[in-house]
Amino acid sequence: MTNSWTDPANIRFDERFYTERLLMRLPLPGDGQAVYEAVQDSLPELRPWMIWAHRHQSLEETERLVEDSHAAFLDRTDLRFHAFLRSTGKLVLCCGLHRIDWDARKFEIGYWLRTPYAGCGYATEAARGLEQLAIRQLRANRIEIRVDSNNVRSIKVAERLGYTLEGTLRQDGWNAAHTALRNTLVFAKVRGTEF
Repeated sequence: MTNSWTDPANIRFDERFYTERLLMRLPLPGDGQAVYEAVQDSLPELRPWMIWAHRHQSLEETERLVEDSHAAFLDRTDLRFHAFLRSTGKLVLCCGLHRIDWDARKFEIGYWLRTPYAGCGYATEAARGLEQLAIRQLRANRIEIRVDSNNVRSIKVAERLGYTLEGTLRQDGWNAAHTALRNTLVFAKVRGTEF
C-alpha cells in the first residue's frame, strides 16, 4: 500500500512491533492504570526532567491522557508508544516520536523510564526501535533527541545510539521545576550521513 503524505492520518506503519525484550505499541484506552502505576513508581526520578511530573494526576486523568494520546496517534499528530516487557507484560517505559514535521519528515524521539527498570538498557532499546520505525517506514530525513544538559542518563542514550551533538540551545526554557533556565542539547541523525 502506498503512503499518502498529503494527509498524515492516511499514513500506514506498524502500530505495534517488537524489539529484543519489548513489545511496543500505540496507547490504548484502558492503559491508564498501567501508566498511572509506572508514574507513581517513578515520580522522584521524573520530576527533575518532566514538567507534567510536578502536577498531581489522578488515575482518571491519566486514563483521559492515554485516550488523548490514542487519538493523537490515529491523527498522526504525535506517535506515543507504550513499551511492555515481552517476558512479563509489565509497562516499563513510555516513548514516542514527537514534534513531527511530515513535510520534512522530521521526528523527535522522547522517552521516560519506569524507575525500577533503570540501568537495564530499555530506554536505548526502545529509542533504537523508534529510530528504525522512523527510518524504514516513515522515511525520516531527520531524527532528533533533545536533552536537558544536566540529564546525564538521557545524554548517554543519545551517545550510545550514535547521535551527533549538533549544539546547545542556551537558556532556551525553564527546567521542569521552573526554578532556573536550562540548556538543551540537540542530538540528531540525518539521512545520507548517519543512515
